[in-house]
Amino acid sequence: MLRILFSTVILLLSGCVTQPYPVSKPVYPDHKPLPDPAADQRPAGPLPPSARPIYNLTGYPAATQEGYIDGCETAKQSAYAYKDVKRYNADGQYRMGWDDGFSICRRTH
Repeated sequence: MLRILFSTVILLLSGCVTQPYPVSKPVYPDHKPLPDPAADQRPAGPLPPSARPIYNLTGYPAATQEGYIDGCETAKQSAYAYKDVKRYNADGQYRMGWDDGFSICRRTH
């Protein structure tokens, strides 16, 4: 009986002596943002409709939609940033869209 008790104590104590596996921290490579190739290739002036970012502005006049996209992209400082100053001064709907897009997107970015 003493032999069984002694063997059990030895087994229990030997479990406490073992070394745990070393925990190593994972190594992650440095992630750098990739340059935007569109920024280098963007022509001056407004973008053609096929290249404009897409926003759901259904129900608004076309001038307001175009102004909103231009204002929002300007606030985000994206490669699509553009403000048509002549149109902004002459077209109230474009101006309203540009101002709304700029103020809303500036708060979210």
